[in-house]
Parts: sequence; structure tokens; C-alpha cells
Amino acid sequence: MHTSRIRRLSAVAVAVAVASALLAACSAPTPTPTVTRTPTPRPTPTGSVPAVPAIPWQPSDSTTVLETGLDAPWSVVILPSGSALISERDDGTIVERLPAGGTREAGTVSGVVHSGEGGLLGLAVQHVSAPDYLYAYETTADDNRVVRMRLDGVPGSYALGAVENVLTGIPKASNHDGGRIAFGPDGMLYITTGDASDSDNAQNTASLGGKILRVTPTGGVPGDNPFPGSPVWSYGHRNPQGIGWDSNGTMWASEFGQNTWDELNIIRPGSNYGWPTVEGIGKDAAFTDPVFQWSTDDASPSGLAVVGDTIFLAGLGGERLWTVWSTAGGPPVTAKAFFDGDFGRIRDVVPHGNALWILTNNTDGRGDPRSGDDKLIEVPLIPAQNVKQPG
Repeated sequence: MHTSRIRRLSAVAVAVAVASALLAACSAPTPTPTVTRTPTPRPTPTGSVPAVPAIPWQPSDSTTVLETGLDAPWSVVILPSGSALISERDDGTIVERLPAGGTREAGTVSGVVHSGEGGLLGLAVQHVSAPDYLYAYETTADDNRVVRMRLDGVPGSYALGAVENVLTGIPKASNHDGGRIAFGPDGMLYITTGDASDSDNAQNTASLGGKILRVTPTGGVPGDNPFPGSPVWSYGHRNPQGIGWDSNGTMWASEFGQNTWDELNIIRPGSNYGWPTVEGIGKDAAFTDPVFQWSTDDASPSGLAVVGDTIFLAGLGGERLWTVWSTAGGPPVTAKAFFDGDFGRIRDVVPHGNALWILTNNTDGRGDPRSGDDKLIEVPLIPAQNVKQPG
């Protein structure tokens, strides 16, 4: 259980899976998905962000604890202003991390109902100079859904507006709720959903469970989606929780396996990734195989970040940060683990210039909290050592 607390502004930063449960809790009937087909809009212009060279990168040995005392944090997004927003799963709180350090509560997302792995999960903003909306993936009493709220204010005073539904009717359960959201290079919103502990959802293209979805910023169905009138982008997923794009435009996704293999996949529209028929590399022509797989004890991958052509995966059960180097945006890939056990469970990883921000997740009921948990940690990047550069 979480205790109430008061966050104080500070000018200085304060000192900062395991297999998924197999028994699904009973859930309320899933509402009919609410979608609208609309023409694909032009991509939203991106802000001016210095490019990081597309060479192999790895984390350095130097780490800095930016913030401590977070409660079951799940996702972090960095705003152009220098502030960052962090979701806390269980109570639906959005925490603002100030540019100079310190945190405050920016607000609470209404309608969040925490049960098991559900609650307030992924966050996203469009990468423009002044984002108007904060997007969030939340579990409610009836479903999982994506909502958005106007984001008003400046660093130190950000506040959330009223909740607007973007996409509703995603199946919910105590386990396998997916929950990562991100805007792609095309300006569309991508959403990872779990099978909600009902593996049949993954192969049913009429269900929003066990999928990666693609919608417009207002929740419409883009006209060039692979299944006309449907937000489904890819299917046959068990519980994907990380997505990102490399400098070649390749879309990558991390996915929890059941008992054998966790996966790193290249996502292509309309492709079937095999769950529950196949877990890991099945060599079945009916399905798309992952480009890399791990033992579920070694990874349990959640958040995913891409810097140039280098992919970073946050490991929960494996309690490590995985670095994957691809070859010009595809296989073969090479993977190496860093920080094995140093931080405990790692839920999210995001790029921050030539560094990474890592979000630990030891207070979610499955970890062993350490002093100061949970934490936001900064890790500078350095050119990878002893790795052949692509090309």
C-alpha cells in the first residue's frame, strides 16, 4: 500500500520479470472498441532536437541519481521545456520533475483503477516545441484506454486539463495489460496492448488485446492501416511493453514471453507474431519471428529506447539494462547486459540527449525496495566498445 506524501520543490536533485502471474483475475465485460476511420493526417512537425550519431552506443559506468521516493513509477516523458512527467501506476499521479531537480505533483488522471499490473501506465507527448496534450494509458473499472489531457503551465506549475478519450475498449485484466504508448515518425500514436490473460485475444483481429495499435492523435483510424477501419497495426502479441524507431525508420518492440522466451521484434504492419501458437523463434512461415530472444529470467523487458541504431531495453525480472546493436536497422543483432542487479527492477528507459534516463520499479509489489526507491537515474552514453559498427 502507498502512503500519502507531500512533495516539496527543490532546486537540487535529491539522492534516487520475473514471470508474469499466470492466474488471471476476473474482469468486467470488455466494452465494444470505439474507433473512427479518418484519412491519415500529415505528420506533426517535430521540434529542433540535436541528432545523436547513428553509431553503436553503450551506457557508461557513471550514473547519477536524479530523483528518489517515487511510488511504483511506470513511464517518463521529457518535455521540451526541460521538465519531465512521470506516471505512478497505483494512484494515477503525474509527477513533474523540474529542470533543475526536485519533484511536485502535477495532477491525477481521473478514472484510474489499479489492480495487479493495471493502473496508470504509459505516457506520451507529441515532440513539438510546446505540446498541448499529455497522453496516458490507463486501466479503468471497465477497460484499458488511452486518454489525453491538455497540459497547461510552465516548469514548476504544469497542470492537467479534463480527460478526453482517445481509444477505449482495450481488454483489461490483473495481468498482461500492455500499456506503452509513443508517437511514431509519421505523427501517429502507437499503443501496445496485452492479451489480458486471454490468449485467444492475440489472434483475433477483432479484439484490441494482444496487439500493437495505430491511431491518429485524436483516436481516428488512419486510412493506410493494414486492416480497413481497424486500429490494429500488428497482432499475435502476448504482452508488449516497449516500442521505438531507429534512424532507418525501423520499428522495434519488446515483448514478455510466458515461460520460455522474451522477444525483441521488428514490427511490420499486418504481421502476425505468433502468440499463443509460438513463443520466441518458431520458424513457422505463418508467423513473424523475433530477431532476438532471451530466457524470461534474463530479461522480462518493459520500456524500450532507441538512440541512433542502438536499442536499449529495461529489464524487470532480469534486473538489468540490455543493449542491442543492430545491423543497419535489422538483423543480425548483438545483445549485451549492463548494470546486472545494480538497480533492481528497471521499468522504463528513455533517451535524453547523449544520455539515458532509467526508471526503477522496485515498489510495485514484485521487487525488493532499496533505500530511496524508486529512483530516476541518468546514465551517460559512450561509443560501444568491441562492437563492429554497421556498414
